Amino acid sequence: MDAKNPPKPTYTYQAVYRYLLERIEAAPSDAEQRLPSLRQLAQRLNVSVSSTQYAYALLEAEGRVHARPKLGYFTRASSMPLHAGRSPNLVDTVFSSARQPGMLALSSDAPAMLLSLEKPLLMIERELARQYPRSHAPLYQPFGELELRSVLADLYTRSAHHYWQAEHVFVGADLRSILELSLRALDLEGTVALVESPCSWAVLRQLQAARMTIIEVPLGDDGRFDLPQLRQLLGSTPVRLAVLSSAASVPQGGLMPATDKQQVCRWLAEHGVWLFENDSYGEFCFQAGAPRYRDFADPDRLLVFSTFDKVIGSEAPYGYLLCRRHTEQLKHLFLERAFRLSPIRQKAIAKLFTSRRVEQHVHLLRAMLRERMQQMKALLDTHGQGCLRVIEPQGGASFWLESTRPVEMRRVFEQLLAQRIVIAPGEIFSQRGLWRSHLRLCYTLDWSKDIPWALQCLVKAIQDVAFKDVAIKDKAQTP
Repeated sequence: MDAKNPPKPTYTYQAVYRYLLERIEAAPSDAEQRLPSLRQLAQRLNVSVSSTQYAYALLEAEGRVHARPKLGYFTRASSMPLHAGRSPNLVDTVFSSARQPGMLALSSDAPAMLLSLEKPLLMIERELARQYPRSHAPLYQPFGELELRSVLADLYTRSAHHYWQAEHVFVGADLRSILELSLRALDLEGTVALVESPCSWAVLRQLQAARMTIIEVPLGDDGRFDLPQLRQLLGSTPVRLAVLSSAASVPQGGLMPATDKQQVCRWLAEHGVWLFENDSYGEFCFQAGAPRYRDFADPDRLLVFSTFDKVIGSEAPYGYLLCRRHTEQLKHLFLERAFRLSPIRQKAIAKLFTSRRVEQHVHLLRAMLRERMQQMKALLDTHGQGCLRVIEPQGGASFWLESTRPVEMRRVFEQLLAQRIVIAPGEIFSQRGLWRSHLRLCYTLDWSKDIPWALQCLVKAIQDVAFKDVAIKDKAQTP
């Protein structure tokens, strides 16, 4: 073992994830099976409830399990073992491969991998558990702990016009859950949604689950929409919802000017379109004071959503939303879903905010992200051999790269799997299969690994696929 580079410890949730995955694969696939509750599993494996919650959230995002209100988690009858062959869904294949032991995942956009707040969070949680051993208050607050909701309301309040109260904030198990409930509460299921493209695969998956018609509006290399095209689209199509990144777009990393965002918000308001602002990476824009859509949006047609895990780490898997309208419908659905989230963990997260630990942490993490981005850019310049077009991102955790030749990145991905390297092909960020020559390359990865070697393998795989395509084309043209 190399004393200078000891093996990176496995997070608890990863062990729980593997345990559940093996259990699911061992179960009969022709009928759904009920799985242990969060608390039962935590007691059985001697781990925290948050770890079991995050593992279930990963499996739910992959479509392997589903939650039933007040009943728990169940396997899906259609679940397929990973070892039974490649999943027909490329997203599932990418993310299940990245979680296999020994894989070098160039696709993991988890900023907290570079610097997390998990240790301070757990220390505060233990302190709170000693201070509040057991109270007479309800064990679980259906909309999230009031202390945490108040902190988030204060955090997002900017003025007397753009303000939030605790009653406007809802905390749920994860991103998927809060999006699902938001779409139902606002009666948006089955309607038309507009998204920036490339778009977060998690957002696309949830819109698909809600049976929505998805219209993708491509972003240019400068991170801007074709505004005349967007205006024409809004005027000719019954769009009910727009899902847009708050600051730098994800995963592209472009930053739209304030004037463009203001114009987009004006058109959305004119057509009565709900704006769902994805703030998951809002803190990771490299430009100070970058404009957000919520600075210009109609506050009565605005819903902001985000998660804690990007900033704090996997021990804070909860998602949250802020919405000033239809709070009664949201309360009804959150009561029905009956999330059982750790009250102490939520209070500990609130303490991280009120003590300014999160603010200080974000400042350090943002600087570290920018440093790693520059480091990755230097490696791409050194090893890219002209195969990739590199545009420096304005924020986020990844590069959005395009092959300089028309290469199917899905085939590059498949070739790299044999070398235990995982990339994220661009087409998983589009419902229509756009961006086939693109990939997302993250710089929030395990930098103790041989990243230069991995990039050399990536470039060689691109060259190999391009060479095979030329050879096939030449053979087809030969009389």
